[in-house]
Amino acid sequence: MRYRMYGSVRKGLKIEILYGDQHVAQSPYILKGPVYHEYCDCPEEDPEIWQNVMSCPSQEPQITKDFISFPTIDLQRMLKEIPTKFSQTRGAIVHYTILNNHIYRRSLGKYTDFKMFSDEMFLSLARKVRLPDVEFYLNVGDWPVEYRKANDTPGPIPVISWCGSVDSRDIVLPTYDVTHSTLETLRGVTNDLLSIQGNTGPFWENKTERALFRGRDSREERLHLVKLSKENPELLDAGITGYFFFREKEKELGKVQLMGFFDFFKYKYQVNVDGTVAAYRFPYLLLGDSLVLKQDSQYYEHFYIGLKPWKHYVPVQRNLEDLLEKIKWAKENDEEARKIAKEGQLMARELLQPHRLYCYYYKVLQKYAKRQASKPEIRDGMELVPQPDDRDSVCSCHRKKPLREDL
Repeated sequence: MRYRMYGSVRKGLKIEILYGDQHVAQSPYILKGPVYHEYCDCPEEDPEIWQNVMSCPSQEPQITKDFISFPTIDLQRMLKEIPTKFSQTRGAIVHYTILNNHIYRRSLGKYTDFKMFSDEMFLSLARKVRLPDVEFYLNVGDWPVEYRKANDTPGPIPVISWCGSVDSRDIVLPTYDVTHSTLETLRGVTNDLLSIQGNTGPFWENKTERALFRGRDSREERLHLVKLSKENPELLDAGITGYFFFREKEKELGKVQLMGFFDFFKYKYQVNVDGTVAAYRFPYLLLGDSLVLKQDSQYYEHFYIGLKPWKHYVPVQRNLEDLLEKIKWAKENDEEARKIAKEGQLMARELLQPHRLYCYYYKVLQKYAKRQASKPEIRDGMELVPQPDDRDSVCSCHRKKPLREDL
């Protein structure tokens, strides 16, 4: 799925949707005003104007909830505590400072390669809007890291993570997977959240009436799925595509070939089971037009708070004991199952549009910055993360660029 713009700034730009080189549809939207190449460094100086243009929601419930434990943020305490407490045990902390709309960072630990995803998102956001001066710590590992409660002594500190849990205090950002997908959308690459919506398989009535699961062996319940599938092939098609955690089970359970993600939606029902943490495929499954059967989980992503069981997905017990019962229910209540699938898809479309992801990132930084007890600084060991030097994009900034201090 690709998108082509044509027209002019004066008359408005129209969007054509392409599949391969063939015209699929024309968007009903017309873009007024300047449209910038993704790599144009033309930030809006007034964040309020940018948020209005982006139609950012006034509140994000998950952000409000995450910051309850942090009325003030003590940067000096974090500077002393985080490098020893978290970087040595987890080894996946990246220390960022954003100052004068420039991004600086240092890695705390040896498992910080996924900083490439956060780097590119912060850089992309800084090209679009003037960011607040802020200093924070991002956990680029899988698991949340801060489990102390507000009344503990000492209390929790606001580490930012891609995944939260019911007993953690991490501030949650959109996952690296959803973040990268959003950036790929803007670059016109096919593997993105929007392309799923154009590749949802056959019409509902022509889909295979079985539940599907494909994935690695990253949680024991996934192995249980395969056993259930072997015993109930008329209800469930589940297979492990790669073994790492339970290699001794491969001979017993077998290994299946990888399946193209768009082919998932040939099935009416999708089973979503946690991996090491929340299964990051969940937003993609919602965006298809199959019914999602979601395992109950202690883990969550930034948008889960906007979803309701039995309205946007069908809940399944954590031990999967009621999975077969839920699949049978869906088969016997086809119209209701179809309605839930559609509601889930519509809600995911609303919550996971690219502009909502940018708004979410900005609001986390904005709220964090307001609660800092001291001014952020460029710390020893930090390096500038440069904006990409893209000479192929011609940029002429129509909005006034903010004055920046020389490096």
